Amino acid sequence: MANSLIETQIKKGSADFQKNQRAIADRLTKIKNQEEQIRQGGGTKAIESQHQKGRLTARERIAKLIDPKSHFFEIGLYAAYEMYEEWGGAPAAGTVTGLGRVAGRQVMIIANDATVKAGAFFPMTAKKVIRAQNIAIDNRIPTIYLVDSAGVFLPLQEDVFPDTDDFGRVFRNNAVMSAMGIPQITAIMGMCVAGGAYLPVMCDHILMTEGSGLFLAGPALVQAAIGQKTSAEELGGAKVHAQISGTVDFREPDDDSCIARIRALVEKIGHRAKAPFDHREPEPPKYSETEIYGIFSSDPGRQYDMREIIARIVDGSRWEEYRPEYGQTILCGFARIGGWAVGIVANQKKSVQVAAAGTGERRMEFGGVIYTESADKAARFILDCNQNLIPLVFLHDVNGFMVGKEAEWSGIIRAGAKMVNAVANSVVPKIAVICGGSFGAGHYAMCGKAYDPRFIFAWPSARYAVMAGESAAGTLVEIKVKQLERSGKKLTDKDRKELYESIRSTYEHQTDPRYAAARLWVDAIIDPAHTRDAIVEALDAASHNPNVAEFKTGVLQT
Repeated sequence: MANSLIETQIKKGSADFQKNQRAIADRLTKIKNQEEQIRQGGGTKAIESQHQKGRLTARERIAKLIDPKSHFFEIGLYAAYEMYEEWGGAPAAGTVTGLGRVAGRQVMIIANDATVKAGAFFPMTAKKVIRAQNIAIDNRIPTIYLVDSAGVFLPLQEDVFPDTDDFGRVFRNNAVMSAMGIPQITAIMGMCVAGGAYLPVMCDHILMTEGSGLFLAGPALVQAAIGQKTSAEELGGAKVHAQISGTVDFREPDDDSCIARIRALVEKIGHRAKAPFDHREPEPPKYSETEIYGIFSSDPGRQYDMREIIARIVDGSRWEEYRPEYGQTILCGFARIGGWAVGIVANQKKSVQVAAAGTGERRMEFGGVIYTESADKAARFILDCNQNLIPLVFLHDVNGFMVGKEAEWSGIIRAGAKMVNAVANSVVPKIAVICGGSFGAGHYAMCGKAYDPRFIFAWPSARYAVMAGESAAGTLVEIKVKQLERSGKKLTDKDRKELYESIRSTYEHQTDPRYAAARLWVDAIIDPAHTRDAIVEALDAASHNPNVAEFKTGVLQT
């Protein structure tokens, strides 16, 4: 249908296009270099030590486990980034998680990285494993655990052990997943001690390699507790658990044979009903995805057309735009991504002239701002998608909701509440991509982390917080100045400037996507040119869950 095609208007030779390309290339280079460093785990010596034990590293195991020439879609790579530095750091929180294909089937893989503090659980390690399990629960994805862990990192035990999103939640999730019929396979490929010993035993299949250990208490603790002297192998080695305790299902001589056995088991898992979302043969976009680099601008003062981004993500660069002439600072429309039918809600970064309701007076609406009409339109569109079983994709570049007398009189709070209500109660899968800014209540309305997106991704250009850095710094400086003046200190212009720069720098650091990814506020920082691939991976994951709850919103402000 010709009228569905998004006709591109970009000029690839323009100065703006070239400038945008250079800006995103610089960010991507830094991100990719840091990612490679994180993937080294505990470093060369720790990797050599693992090899000397006859064991593969976590990433080597995953590379052999997944299907040849397939891609491992990593989740939480930046977990614990710049954290725990007083303990030498914990790259990727000492564990590797993500989606991969095993015997042609999409699975969640959770692997301890023994090169990082012997695979011990830091606070963020537990949260990362739980996030991976929650993705598996929400999407009914078979899960494989590759266990090689010394247990809780004892110096930080108070932040690992007791709370609802701490270590114990992992085993609770094992039990819940089993009751839900989500297949779980565990391979003990190193140490598995203390409370961590419950994880494998609560799964459907348990494999164990020679030289590994599975026990509630290691030899030293056993001797201290009850005076009994024993070796690790005699206490809880693979032979003991295969022949005497009857705990493990398969005893394997080494990592390679263990991985081969896992693949053989996955191959035989039955197939359950799939989700009711419509899927057709996929079609690539008409335009190159790498052109996103030149279209997108992270400069707050520059505009761009979000339709041009959408045209490089959706099948055939076609979409059915919903109410295109109304509430124009939010774009809504139906499309397909990777063959999956989706509804897209995106912030439009172009400013538009509109006629004011009632008077017809022309006024400017600024791109990236949610106005009353935009919120009304988006809420109605989200209701439509839920009614028709269409998953939702949110593309963020939002400054927040409009403020001021005219906005308040138009009912911006009422309209915003309606949009938030629709997002919060949405029952179809929601996938969020933070492209640029995602500030204030706009972050919530566009399905931020608190609104249970199945997946939430960020571009290297992403920034989000309660407000943009410049505004926040100005506000925080005024508060600090008044505090100092009340204590009798008078600040010079130079003092104010230094204070402003200090606060702005700290605030900007905290809005960086790596800061967010370190705390698992986003699942992955993705290359903008791979946005389509990430969304397809997420939609494929969502298709495993056939259950869609009844859609209810409760009381809506209309």
